[in-house]
Amino acid sequence: MRTTKFLLSEKEIPAAWYNILADLPYPMEPYIHPGTGQPVGPQDLIPLFPMELIKQEVSTERWIEIPDEVLEVYKLYRPSPLFRAHRLEKALDTPAKIYYKYEGVNATGSHKPNTAIPQAYYNKQEGIKRIATETGAGQWGSAMAMATNFFGLECAVYMVKVSYDQKPYRRSLMEVYGAKVYASPTSNTQAGRKILEADPDSPGSLGIAISEAVEDAATRDDTHYSLGSVLNHVLLHQTVIGLEAKKQLEMAGDYPDIVIGCCGGGSNFAGVSFPFIQDKFAGKNLRVVAVEPKACPTLTEGEFKYDFGDTAGMTPYMKMYTLGHDFVPAGIHAGGLRYHGDAPIVSLLFDKGVIEAVAYHQTSVFESAVRFARAEGIIPAPESAHAIHCAIEEALKAKEAGEEKVILFNLSGHGYFDMTAYDSFLRNELVDYDFALAACSKE
Repeated sequence: MRTTKFLLSEKEIPAAWYNILADLPYPMEPYIHPGTGQPVGPQDLIPLFPMELIKQEVSTERWIEIPDEVLEVYKLYRPSPLFRAHRLEKALDTPAKIYYKYEGVNATGSHKPNTAIPQAYYNKQEGIKRIATETGAGQWGSAMAMATNFFGLECAVYMVKVSYDQKPYRRSLMEVYGAKVYASPTSNTQAGRKILEADPDSPGSLGIAISEAVEDAATRDDTHYSLGSVLNHVLLHQTVIGLEAKKQLEMAGDYPDIVIGCCGGGSNFAGVSFPFIQDKFAGKNLRVVAVEPKACPTLTEGEFKYDFGDTAGMTPYMKMYTLGHDFVPAGIHAGGLRYHGDAPIVSLLFDKGVIEAVAYHQTSVFESAVRFARAEGIIPAPESAHAIHCAIEEALKAKEAGEEKVILFNLSGHGYFDMTAYDSFLRNELVDYDFALAACSKE
């Protein structure tokens, strides 16, 4: 009988995260302090992060050991399964082999706990009592709410207003874990009040929510800030995805020709792809594709330059692909992909041609999401559906060329909290936005 699921035992959870900084053939540009114009040092980050995460942010060691306490919590849901999409392949009538790593098997339904758990752990170890963070579609906020609950910390989540309204059950999930959730922009912070003065009906953005969370953390001694994407240590923690996938593909007797992930800030994309990019640096021939929405096409339309990571300009300058820190994208349903910039590492890899990027409209993405659900049974998150659409496009190209390609994509989360989006799609109410139009939209 053919195998559909490739499963690892708990003993095969990676014992260390993979740090791509050890293998980059070119240097990373430093973060720049906006006040001094000098490279950011550890002392500049101490008010926001525990020292262990600051060390990981700049480390060039190839392997960073995962603490036993983190591994114990990982065992609640890791290793995650790798699926061979036999039914989707048949529906597409393609010679391509399609595999997907499914990160929706944990309690919050996405890949985000992979970094939320170690971040909560390191903050607890340093004596911090409270975490302030932001969330777009709610996956990150849910993960951090769960992780802080496990380690006995308080949690404040600034949730992008458009997602707060679109996804009320995500908010409920965070509150079940004990978090306090605010629709951003709020009147609680100077950053939020400034936005509301200029636009009382602002739909919010990840950049705005980051500003509010950073301000919250910076003004309280008992609070640290926590970020779910973009920074080096966050991407590091997510590499458990790709490390497991490599072992599982070995079980299947395959190696990918194409690795695909949706890309907002870059965390799940990095998680699935960086362990394979290590092979690419060593001479392996494969393509790696980052997929983003046309309404917020950071890599495909942005500029590679220094910019703030937030709207209010409270973070360091980072060298990244950006649409501008004051860009507010349209209220598309893939809330986790509505970020103006991309992780500096991902941006550098794109600039050097190591990875590719494509952008799609949300209606075509949802068409592929429904196609996938009807074949494989899982309803994907709108963010993950971008990767699915790209995988289907590549499988159809393989069909046209008569080539047996091996395609791996990261199904970074399920869409069972996103049924409002699917309802809009099924009622033909979704609107497509291009970048120029998205910048002007309030929807």
